[in-house]
Amino acid sequence: MIFAEIALDKAMGAVLAHSLKAGKTMLKKGRVLSAADVAALRESGRATVTVARLEPGDLAEDEAARRIAASACGGHVTIAAPFTGRCNLHAAAPGLVVVHRERLDRLNAVHESITLATLAPFELVSPRDMVATVKIVPFAVAGALVEACIAIASEGGALVRVAALRPRPVALIQTTLPGLKESLLNKTLESINVRLAALGCPPASEARCAHDETALARALAEAKASAALLLVSGASAITDRRDVVPAALVRAGGAVDHLGMPVDPGNLLMLGRLGDAPVLGLPGCARSPKVNGFDWVLQRLVADLPVTGADIMRMGAGGLLKEIPSRPQPRAGDVPAARPALKVAALVLAAGRSSRMGDANKLLADLGGEALVVRTVDAALASLARPVIVVTGHEAERVRALMRGRDVMVVHNRDYAEGLSTSLRRGLAALPADTDGVLVCLGDMPTVPASALDRLIAAFNPLEGRAICVPTWKGKRGNPVLFARRFLAEMSQLEGDLGARHLIGEHAELVAEVPMPDASILVDVDTPDALAALRRAGTAAEI
Repeated sequence: MIFAEIALDKAMGAVLAHSLKAGKTMLKKGRVLSAADVAALRESGRATVTVARLEPGDLAEDEAARRIAASACGGHVTIAAPFTGRCNLHAAAPGLVVVHRERLDRLNAVHESITLATLAPFELVSPRDMVATVKIVPFAVAGALVEACIAIASEGGALVRVAALRPRPVALIQTTLPGLKESLLNKTLESINVRLAALGCPPASEARCAHDETALARALAEAKASAALLLVSGASAITDRRDVVPAALVRAGGAVDHLGMPVDPGNLLMLGRLGDAPVLGLPGCARSPKVNGFDWVLQRLVADLPVTGADIMRMGAGGLLKEIPSRPQPRAGDVPAARPALKVAALVLAAGRSSRMGDANKLLADLGGEALVVRTVDAALASLARPVIVVTGHEAERVRALMRGRDVMVVHNRDYAEGLSTSLRRGLAALPADTDGVLVCLGDMPTVPASALDRLIAAFNPLEGRAICVPTWKGKRGNPVLFARRFLAEMSQLEGDLGARHLIGEHAELVAEVPMPDASILVDVDTPDALAALRRAGTAAEI
């Protein structure tokens, strides 16, 4: 890749290296300069510009990131659309992130221009959580470097995957000694069931017996008949392999695989097995809702990831979980949480009167066997956006009826006749408090696919200056538009029949234009002729 400051008369077709303002137009870095862009720069008084230009054999940043992400992607992981040289991988199921650390390190050592970052191995994730990201640092890299990364990622098994949780019946056996309060036993059961619920497992079946080797061995044998995972909470901590809990497991016909772990809290955990069922002797900290070593082992077992004594002995790095002065934040909460992805909601505006359509409500018009608004809503549901909120107004009951059975929130705007802003305000008021951004979707744009929404979400990153994401087709801006949370208050003050597009001009430095593969983002249905044309064409690309 060539990177240099060059004269404007040689800049057309090159990639802009730094964002520049040309008159009233903001040209963002990464933009392929057109003749009009060069003219605008010249009119602004510039004679040169810093650009990047691909050389033979180079791959553009987005394509390079996409190829590496695809080669690294394993089971229960999906790939988002690349943008600005970044391609994110997301969990497709609840589970644990599994990373081949040695190959990851080798991939990152191929060249400084190519990076792949993942969550910590065995971190618990939910669907749609980001698990990894590929970032190409410059605007292009040599194809040979990309192929070297792909070869490493493809050597054997997935480089990054999610081991999906597989809920199973669990039995909890608690031993008792004279003077042990029943409230403590109840607290232990409650804490265990909270953990199991977070992993999709049903509540544990519980048995209580004396803290005695014979009694516990009998209870283990009985629990094995109906449970796939056995947990033992002893009235007294396990301090030796000859102690009551491990000795009872051996008496029942099982085996102790490991005792102790380099995780604190959690040091006194026992790992064993009875037939094909894993058995965990719980440390006392399992009664607490705070994260401890027991959580790390329990999560792996529910994800069908085998745990051996050697695995436990490798948990020391990062295993200090106690509250210490250098870690003042409490590890509170019922279950350990994964780092969430940005939360983007979709707001489908479906309240208008369709005045230009005559007597018909365009949103209810048939298009390929489905109502036009249904196509718009289904595209939102198929995207990464959540929740999907549909704002009704005109013929609200008919629109609401079409939403039955769909995972959407329907809110009614009784002031819909006063203009688009009222529907926007009503929808924004329904957003969850933790929403990071909102896709404002128009109900009369039925050909915009879910992939277009996901491209916008992939580009969205307020911290990197992409707080408003606008789709484009051959330089023309369309809909939907994704706005960051910082603009919601201003959007909620709009009045009349105005939307929020003026924010794009007022905050040009925060706008990211996201190219789309077809013209669907420009196609709305405002008139009978537009509907007829869409029916004839079949797809927006053919109009």
